[in-house]
Amino acid sequence: MKILVIEDESKVGAFIKRGLEEHHHQVEIAADGLLGQQAALEQDYDLIMLDIMLPGINGLTICKNLRAKEVATPILMLTALNATHDIVDGLNAGADDYLAKPFHFSELVARVNALSRRKNNFRQEKEVLALADLQLDTGTKTANREGQEIVLTAKEYALLELLLKNTGKVLSRALISEAVWGLEFDTGTNTIDVYVNYLRNKIEKGFTGEKLIHTVVGMGYVMKVKANS
Repeated sequence: MKILVIEDESKVGAFIKRGLEEHHHQVEIAADGLLGQQAALEQDYDLIMLDIMLPGINGLTICKNLRAKEVATPILMLTALNATHDIVDGLNAGADDYLAKPFHFSELVARVNALSRRKNNFRQEKEVLALADLQLDTGTKTANREGQEIVLTAKEYALLELLLKNTGKVLSRALISEAVWGLEFDTGTNTIDVYVNYLRNKIEKGFTGEKLIHTVVGMGYVMKVKANS
């Protein structure tokens, strides 16, 4: 993970940096609030560790400013202020977690790992696959084209997701059969062709955009913006 630590106590910052780098994280230190906020706004981090008592801008204000700018990076408040109202203030400002000083480094690592998992799960839930004006939200399991929602069955959704995740690649019927139905491809059935046709009717018919699913004779199907001439 790429981690930004906004901490004005140099010894504490160096301790955190050394320990996290031993766990194979990339760590940058900002020694005051102004520098830390600027770095958080201008660069992409996987996690921000934020002290509250900082010169320049305090941590609560930084957290509020980052959330107001729609910076969704997980924030771990790391501070000596550990009264209940301090914790509530930090969480209400937009922090994801709160760890009071002094702390055991093993607990810090555990919280870093938990926030990493939460971030990765959030990304997976919110992933949107797109090609031309077609979009598929893998979190809500919904598709739309030209702003119009497309209602899909479970198998149609699975087939479209597979095709979009492999845009530009020719997928054989055997691969599609295994990925979508979990079965070995049966050469005696036209199930895959039927479902591809269902999908074409839903994402292409009635729309002004070009065709997106193309047949490669003798090989399978490919999803792309234009078919090769």
